[in-house]
Amino acid sequence: MSANEQADVVVVGLGPGGEYVAGTLAEAGLDVVGVEAELVGGECPYWACVPSKMMTRAGNVLAEAGRVSALAGDAVVTPDWGRVAARIRDEATDDWDDRVAADRLVAKGGRLVRGRGRLSGPRRVTVGDRTWEARRGVVLATGTRPRIPPVPGLGATPYWTNRDAMAAKELPGSMVVLGGGAIGVELAQVFARFGCAVTVVEGQDRLLSQEEPEAGALAAEVLRADGVTVLTGARAQQAGHDGTAFTLGLGDGAEPLRAERLLVAAGRHADLTALGVDTVGLDPAAGAVPTDGQMRAGEGLWAVGDITGRGAFTHVSMYQAQIAVRDILGEAGPDADYRALPRVTFTDPEIGAVGLTERQARARGLRVRTSVLPLASSTRGWIHGPGNEGFIKLVEDADRGVLVGATSAGPAGGEVLYGLNVAVHAAVPVDRLRHMIYTYPTFHRTVEAALGALR
Repeated sequence: MSANEQADVVVVGLGPGGEYVAGTLAEAGLDVVGVEAELVGGECPYWACVPSKMMTRAGNVLAEAGRVSALAGDAVVTPDWGRVAARIRDEATDDWDDRVAADRLVAKGGRLVRGRGRLSGPRRVTVGDRTWEARRGVVLATGTRPRIPPVPGLGATPYWTNRDAMAAKELPGSMVVLGGGAIGVELAQVFARFGCAVTVVEGQDRLLSQEEPEAGALAAEVLRADGVTVLTGARAQQAGHDGTAFTLGLGDGAEPLRAERLLVAAGRHADLTALGVDTVGLDPAAGAVPTDGQMRAGEGLWAVGDITGRGAFTHVSMYQAQIAVRDILGEAGPDADYRALPRVTFTDPEIGAVGLTERQARARGLRVRTSVLPLASSTRGWIHGPGNEGFIKLVEDADRGVLVGATSAGPAGGEVLYGLNVAVHAAVPVDRLRHMIYTYPTFHRTVEAALGALR
């Protein structure tokens, strides 16, 4: 027996995409080794998508109860954070348990190895003092970790990341959120709705800076309505902790912010150096692993998920995982296509978007027509009443007569996005979309009016 152990495929990282790749290939009869240092299933079920959306749901129910009670002139009692959070953790654990996920992989025929895997050459993965040689190849699916900005003093403080926020057993009296992206605004709203005094600090001139300006303006509006202080164009200059509270200096003579907790939500990044990508000819200083349309990163090497730089979304990881599985099994299939990449910020209202923003489309040299209509202009938006903030924005490539981007913000923004996603993905002619039958009264009927308003 050789010094190195053998397998057909080694999957490094068992988040949603990696777990899918390992399990599917094992079911297909390949000898698969899955390597995971933390929990099988990854960030999504334990700290991100699942528990955060359960907390969002709780906060939304509380806000809706307040709206209804206000109509009746009644008071609303805010439930105890600790009890709600504990119940959510219990329910999430029931449905997403690491042991269950691990057993599921083994039941499919895969082998699970606990530890941090790193490449040690072409088709080779080392975990501790063991090395596997992969006959078909290696799949990288190690995801990303929170990006901690180089703010002087920050590293010496007990700051929170999203994991700490989701694990909190007690509601802090006050919190500063450093970062106004999706994670930052979602958690800011949840904590505020349970009674925490929240301040969001964003260095860009608006929240959700990667989305349409209208989306950032809406996010700021609804957060402020929930009592959140929103500071944009503000950069942290100094952080400290005195054993009781945090201070965050913003410079320019501004009074330092002070809060019981500091949540860092400044994006995520991949650590390629620790993964040993230099041993297969890749740049360890790069921000992502480059892949072709079949998710190949090199000879006998594939990558899926956040590490590819195509967006830190579970749905992207699963989409890429399906492509990689087909390619490894030698099955034909289309290349990855990100033209209609959808994303949703799960605030209340939800802010969904697909494809290009207006700015991105113009930067590509397209002749663009756009329209923006408030959701409240629709009958369903009017019926909904309080809480009906939102809009539909369409971005059309006027020369081709198809949508290349859209934003759907509203009480069901993520669900309304589906039809727009299909339109962008399939390049459905705008003229054909105009002649569809739109259900009455629905939020998505606003799309019909927005199509007519394209200018």
